[in-house]
Amino acid sequence: MKLLSSTIAAAALALTAGAAHAEAQKYVLDASHSQIVFSYNHLGYSTTYGMFSGFEGEISFDKESPENSTVNVAMPVRSMITGWEKRFDHFMAEDFFGADDDSELVTFASTGIEVTGEDTALITGDLTLNGVTQSVVLDAKLNAMGEHPMAKTDWAGFDATTTLVRSDFNVGAFAPFVSDEVEVLISIEAMIAQ
Repeated sequence: MKLLSSTIAAAALALTAGAAHAEAQKYVLDASHSQIVFSYNHLGYSTTYGMFSGFEGEISFDKESPENSTVNVAMPVRSMITGWEKRFDHFMAEDFFGADDDSELVTFASTGIEVTGEDTALITGDLTLNGVTQSVVLDAKLNAMGEHPMAKTDWAGFDATTTLVRSDFNVGAFAPFVSDEVEVLISIEAMIAQ
């Protein structure tokens, strides 16, 4: 879930590092090639994984002043993929999200970007999860930017990571036996808006 915030942050970084436009340009996420993968330790016996995919969002990239770029993403918490129906049902129940329809959203809105290298940046943003908003920092890297070989339009791809603490968002059930810390890996692609 927090993976979502990492994804958005990564997108902003990628655009700040390599865009070729003098004015702010709007990019939209490629929902078919954007994923947020999260993992946590289960009782010390295993690492359990989940994912969000198919979500949408947009980036406004300002090449002249990258710190003024913005990223916004939103997805229903019920779009979470766990790989096991009973686990999904438990996550949506009162122990965790209490989400019985798609009105419960995970959102990320960037609040600042610190460029740290040619293709790296720290993206800070407000992540709202389970009705709680917390500031998170995504460690982002631009993978590639240029003309997509098949779509023949400007494209960007980036990865990002962050660590979230479940209890910060009131979904800390069964901690510390089930780890309170959740590792988030984000990989996204974005295309220039037509």
